[in-house]
Amino acid sequence: MTKDRALQISKWRYEYPYSMYDMDSGEDSILELMNEEYYYVLDEHDALIGFICVGESARVPGGYAAGIYTDRSKLDIGLGLRPDLTGNGRGKGFLTEVLSFLNNQFSGREYQLVVAAFNERAIKVYERIGFVKETHFKSKYEEQELEFISMSYIKKNV
Repeated sequence: MTKDRALQISKWRYEYPYSMYDMDSGEDSILELMNEEYYYVLDEHDALIGFICVGESARVPGGYAAGIYTDRSKLDIGLGLRPDLTGNGRGKGFLTEVLSFLNNQFSGREYQLVVAAFNERAIKVYERIGFVKETHFKSKYEEQELEFISMSYIKKNV
């Protein structure tokens, strides 16, 4: 991740209800994106189309109480697609490329991600690729409790 790419990502704005994934473009957000657990994703024309995060950066606070972060064989991942590319059938290709990259970087790992339960379009993409729903739990977001789902993926040849 570079500072320029981090700044671009921090300015992305999603439509409601996906706006919960918005970041602010403040210094804290930029520093988080540059903490060495984030990668930017470019398309074939070198345009920024998304990001990947791994490890602690991919975790949702409520997942600790739910006990989903105890299996050390699983690498926690998170990803984001540029807002104007969402909802257009591009998720499966994006996720396939993300998994290919992760398999090259972290060979032999299982992957776990957490998704907001309302995000049915992302859940469908994850399931089409082979992720399986596991634990439903709640986590605080702003001043409310939202439901989340952990999903796991056992590495296949992608």
